[in-house]
Amino acid sequence: MADPEALAEIEQRIAIIRDNLRELVEQAAGYSGAADDELNSDRIATQQAQLDALLKERDALLKKK
Repeated sequence: MADPEALAEIEQRIAIIRDNLRELVEQAAGYSGAADDELNSDRIATQQAQLDALLKERDALLKKK
């Protein structure tokens, strides 16, 4: 069975990263310039990679049920 505390922690981290992604996308829409675009793209890619890893970890925990 999945550890409820571990699952809750992962869910919280997922929510935080999703919020970060929303903020980064909003910021990217407000900025202009190649340097800003590249920086925002890098930040978004990093956050997306973290989100993907957490979703995978959560799915693995849920499969243990």
